[in-house]
Amino acid sequence: MAERATDDDPVAEFLSVKSEAAAAPDPRFDRLRRTLAGVRRGMLLSVVPSLIVILAFVAFVALVFWKRIVVVIPSGEAGVRYALFGGGTVTDTVYGEGLHIISPLDAMSIYDTRSQMALHSITVLTNKGLPVTLDIAIRYHPEYEMLGLLHQRVGPNYLQTVVIPQVESVLRRNIGKADPEDIYTNKAGILTEIIARAIDETGQQFVTIEDIIIRSVELPPDVKDAIARKLVQQQEAQAYEFRLVTERHEAERKEIEANGIRAFNQIVSTNLSDPLLRWEAIKSTSDLARSSNAKTVVIGGGGASPSLILGGQ
Repeated sequence: MAERATDDDPVAEFLSVKSEAAAAPDPRFDRLRRTLAGVRRGMLLSVVPSLIVILAFVAFVALVFWKRIVVVIPSGEAGVRYALFGGGTVTDTVYGEGLHIISPLDAMSIYDTRSQMALHSITVLTNKGLPVTLDIAIRYHPEYEMLGLLHQRVGPNYLQTVVIPQVESVLRRNIGKADPEDIYTNKAGILTEIIARAIDETGQQFVTIEDIIIRSVELPPDVKDAIARKLVQQQEAQAYEFRLVTERHEAERKEIEANGIRAFNQIVSTNLSDPLLRWEAIKSTSDLARSSNAKTVVIGGGGASPSLILGGQ
């Protein structure tokens, strides 16, 4: 009955045919789909080797140039960048502490920005032609904001290029006008003044000179001995002068003391009389006689003197 109804109904027959057509795909579309899938697989297989090569090349470059690409600036230091395609040395930017990523074609020069100490020895001639050897210690640091110009115009070896030659020049020019003894004894602060000039003049070259310390001053042995003897004699003369002043003050003190004693005696001798002296003698004798612990013997010297008194426990 169902089969007959289907055969008699054209709509049902159409739907049945359509569903059969949908269930059975067209062979042409199936071939096209397989072709596209093959093309995709082929393209993928052809790209993968190239992609692997590119990734391997990038990894190789990163491994080889890692230190040029990734720059770590430690504490207390700063960097100056040289950009190959960016105009050369970058003078308006100073790279501070931390991690920085740059092109492998660029370069980063790192400078120590903390206070540093350099020891140096220099021999100069005084105004009398005598050699003086100075052992100095220079404390300095590069100016942070001027690192780019320092790197561009002077370079990393600025200590030997700028600092030491400039300090030597100032010391030679000024010490050459001074006397050896004045330098050895730093008379009137002459050496201190010379050091101040050296600090001021050297600090104009992108570097700050914090201080120049004179560690020792060496003169020729005979000159040094002569100055030492002169200083000893000066000290002895000063000591002798001090003793003279002390004795002079002591003489003045004794003179004042003698004048005081003489004035006192004059006053006493003027005011003392015989009745007063007799009264004082009697009073003293009475006090001695009343003393319970004293054993006293008093013998008069004449008619006006007190009588003999013997007493005691």
